[in-house]
Amino acid sequence: MASGFNGTLYIGVTSNLIGRILQHRAVTFGGFTKRHRVYRLVWFEMADTMDAAITAEKRIKKWPRDYKKNLIERENPRWDDLAVGLGLDPLD
Repeated sequence: MASGFNGTLYIGVTSNLIGRILQHRAVTFGGFTKRHRVYRLVWFEMADTMDAAITAEKRIKKWPRDYKKNLIERENPRWDDLAVGLGLDPLD
């Protein structure tokens, strides 16, 4: 997830991608997500198991920001909100 406000990146794991996106958009949680207004899905990866997803999350969180940007831009060079392609309404 990324912020439209300051380019902050959020990396997380969920078993319900659509539900989690909706939580971000509704600012259901305080803390980091609320403070940085992280609400656009700019990249995601599916995993076969939750253990595999958590391992990938931990690995990617350790990467420098430029590596993360390159990962996003390989598949989403304009940083479009991918949630629209999953059936959610575009953000204003």
